[in-house]
Amino acid sequence: MIVGALIAVLAGTAPVVEVQPGAARPGDVVLVTVFHTNAPPEGTLGERSLVFIEDDATGLYRALISLSVEAKPAELKLVVDAKSGDEVFSIEGALEVLPANFPKRELHVSREFTSPSRKQRQQSEADQDAFDHAFDVDFEPLTFARNFAWPRPHDVTAPFGDLRLINGKKKSQHFGMDLDGSTGDPIFAANDGTVVMVRPCFASGNTVLISHGGRLFTSYFHLSRFDVKPGQKVKRGQQLGLVGKTGRVTGPHLHFGVKLDGRWANPESLLALDFERLEAPGAARLPQLTAPSLLP
Repeated sequence: MIVGALIAVLAGTAPVVEVQPGAARPGDVVLVTVFHTNAPPEGTLGERSLVFIEDDATGLYRALISLSVEAKPAELKLVVDAKSGDEVFSIEGALEVLPANFPKRELHVSREFTSPSRKQRQQSEADQDAFDHAFDVDFEPLTFARNFAWPRPHDVTAPFGDLRLINGKKKSQHFGMDLDGSTGDPIFAANDGTVVMVRPCFASGNTVLISHGGRLFTSYFHLSRFDVKPGQKVKRGQQLGLVGKTGRVTGPHLHFGVKLDGRWANPESLLALDFERLEAPGAARLPQLTAPSLLP
């Protein structure tokens, strides 16, 4: 999809903006990459500003943004101003937001999961403070160059966005993805990063958080054992711990989460993004906007 080349063919290579995916659902992570620019771009998606981060190794500029789980079907206008040489090009397009279609289910759990004690509520408040502190970072450079990998074999038992009716009354939404596993099965880092929290929590059980730069985090809940420490640098595929059933769960599994700029996002959408593309798709002689899923 090429939307609005604003000048004639240039002697040199003009900027190209690539958007992944071509169409997104509420809660999805969206990746905007600018090729062939010699200065930090500026841009917006809908009413939100894009923060572009330069990859020192490739010279590419990337911005990650997540859609709200409450987003309605629409076309969000995308505008990117990018410089090539002494010229500044304004490249416009649109991202289609599809209906959410979150699955619904009814769960029946014991009272201990719905009526925490005072001590448990106090622990939950302390846990939340620890999460807030871990997530309170600036837009630092991205720590990874490869695509994100599944932290376990991907047998999804509860998808992101699951709408839940608990014991016929309380409604909740699942802001992560549950992966099946038995106690003692290994859990691996989804990508390179820095461990920013290792903590036993009331609800999420034994928890590991990894920062990947750009205010992007992955989370790993309910572990039975920790194999990393706070501040440790980890590589994609490095063992973080073991599957367990700690916290407010009824059986062993891994709850895998993604948080981007303060908003929980769909992990499967992050896993589907191609961060390893180093060349702009197609000929790049005009400023253009491409959506990979729409290309032949």
